[in-house]
Amino acid sequence: MKKTITLAITAAMFASTAMADQSADIIKLQQEVRELKAMLEEMKKQPSETAQLEDSLAEVKAQNAKQDKKITRLTKNVSAVKKQSNGDNIKLTADLRTAIDSLQYKTALGNKYTNDSLLSNRLWIGMGYAPSKHMVFKAQLAYNKAYGATPTNPATGFPQRGYGYDTFDWVVNENLTNDTLRVREAYWLYMNDSFLGSNVSWTASLGRRPSTNGFLINLRDDDPAQSPLGHVINMEFDGASVKWGLDKLTNVDGMYFKLCLGRGLSNARARFNMDGGLASMGDYTTDPETLKNIDMAGFIFTPYNDGQYNVETTWYRGFNVPGFQSMNASGTGMMVVDPSTGMSVFNPNLTMYNLGDMDGAAVSAKANGIGSGISGFLDDTILFASFGWSKTHPNNSLDSLTMTGAGKTGMLGSNESKTGTSYWIGTQFPVMLTSDGRFGLEYNHGSKYWRPFTYGEDTMAGSKIATRGDAYEAYYTQPLLKGFSMQLRATYMKYKYTGSQGFFGDGGAPMTMDEAVAMGMDPIKSARDLRFYFRYRY
Repeated sequence: MKKTITLAITAAMFASTAMADQSADIIKLQQEVRELKAMLEEMKKQPSETAQLEDSLAEVKAQNAKQDKKITRLTKNVSAVKKQSNGDNIKLTADLRTAIDSLQYKTALGNKYTNDSLLSNRLWIGMGYAPSKHMVFKAQLAYNKAYGATPTNPATGFPQRGYGYDTFDWVVNENLTNDTLRVREAYWLYMNDSFLGSNVSWTASLGRRPSTNGFLINLRDDDPAQSPLGHVINMEFDGASVKWGLDKLTNVDGMYFKLCLGRGLSNARARFNMDGGLASMGDYTTDPETLKNIDMAGFIFTPYNDGQYNVETTWYRGFNVPGFQSMNASGTGMMVVDPSTGMSVFNPNLTMYNLGDMDGAAVSAKANGIGSGISGFLDDTILFASFGWSKTHPNNSLDSLTMTGAGKTGMLGSNESKTGTSYWIGTQFPVMLTSDGRFGLEYNHGSKYWRPFTYGEDTMAGSKIATRGDAYEAYYTQPLLKGFSMQLRATYMKYKYTGSQGFFGDGGAPMTMDEAVAMGMDPIKSARDLRFYFRYRY
């Protein structure tokens, strides 16, 4: 019995000891659990370095994936460009326009002259190359021709087109000639973010500069705006420009100043011009018996351009501008009588002379969107207005070699300085019934002595901006496919005075229709050009 009791007591002692040990283990485990919970809570508040590292690695992987996609796209683009340029990295562009124009002219005496189906092709081949981040080369080849061959005039033996003053270098790529490719643009452009260490950015350019399809006229031509203001200059030119960006210096959006220089004609004798062995003056020297150098200098100043509202200003002077005079050295007038009709006609044997200088200026403003958020239609509507000014400075001098006995030589039919003005308003807005279609309306008015340099304007009936009177225009441009578009355009010009399309001499002299008829003339009183085209750009 004692033995049984002793064993029971011993077992109870061992059981108590085991339970005590288990209780201690449980307490310890509970403490460890509490510590682990505290650690977990802290870990929730502050992610571990491992988690941060994993997040960083995931972000880097995502960025690398994006960069890989960009590199793949760039590689494809570079490969395509290299294929086009045989590895020379020259970017090529193409712009082909096929148009049909319907022309109608009415004269002061009621005569009418028309061409109902003038078919033409205009091709521009552009190229560009950037050898460094500061230097860019650009060029453009062009031809502009009517369909088929050019007939020969049996009376003169010369081609009907592409001979005489319509081949003047200022408009050679805007006139219908033949299928010869000509240089329309060829220039280099230097760019830098700092001028002499300042925060003024600047560019410098030299060559055959882009000087057609300028500001505002580019809207109806469906092209990006080139350098000049289309209200006063729209013709091809060789020259130079230097532009200073003033926006960072003044904190005014888009402000810049641009100096422009150009030469419209170079006086230089021909090579191997030995004058029959008598009084040789050498190759390419100045020829005193022809036109002097025709130069131009001016500036463009943009006081403000925030992308929506844009104001552009310009002033220039053309030196030694050319034109015809009423009487040449032999006493033959600018107008002669056509024996077959008895009417006075332009004398084709007259010679151009340097007649003086011409000033021009313009202030143009454009709103690319009306208001902000009023409606989608107004946000996508363009309004613009422009004022132009011109002034002649006739030299009224005699040239003893070419104009002896001719009398004084004035400009625009006057020996006195004359001022002309013009205003131009327009709008372009989306056509809601089509996708991406645009409709435009424009109106121009020019005064009696208005004379801009817009001989290269892309209108078959002549420059509407140069109209001395009123001009109206409506157009509808519609994209059809990627790079492919169409346009329907109507231009109507009603002349109050003659000479709108003339040069700077008596050919540009303004007369009313009645005054011209009284002198035996039959001037054009109105002109109309209806154009429909398809255009592909790549």
